[in-house]
Amino acid sequence: MQIRGISVGGTLVLAFALAACTSSGQDELQAWMQSERNSIRPSVAPIPEPTKFVPQAYEGERLTPPFSSEKLASALRGSQSAPVVNSALIEPELNRRKQPLEAFPLDTMSLVGSLNRDGQLVALVKVGELLYQVKPGSYLGQNYGRVTRITEREVVMREIVQDSAGEWTERAAALQLQEDASK
Repeated sequence: MQIRGISVGGTLVLAFALAACTSSGQDELQAWMQSERNSIRPSVAPIPEPTKFVPQAYEGERLTPPFSSEKLASALRGSQSAPVVNSALIEPELNRRKQPLEAFPLDTMSLVGSLNRDGQLVALVKVGELLYQVKPGSYLGQNYGRVTRITEREVVMREIVQDSAGEWTERAAALQLQEDASK
């Protein structure tokens, strides 16, 4: 019988010849892999004994909390070689509750107007997309800026900052009225 030029008998002889060739190569490969497996000896270091846990009693209750204003004031005093003459400026600021506008730097705020409420001027300060009413005595900015005076064109405040020597000093700051450039 012939299938496209090759007889069925020739095909069978060819298949047996190929099978015989591959089986001897396979046996050699299996023998090589077995000898390699036997020659490899892994080296595993022994695990050290665990150290014994010794519990310690917590003695931090009597210490000053790490984020308290006393800790900050003592750290500021301790970092300077000479005693701080003007520490009286900063101590009242550390002991009071922060106001919302103290979370923003002054350069992100803009004065957009003022209102006359019961004979007293109230400034309108814009931060981002929010508008805040500011009165004298309010705090602005991140340098303990307290509003001292409000006019129709500016908000004047005093800030408490640390100079290069580490001493606390007062300085004047102001927010000027911002004209709308889109009109």
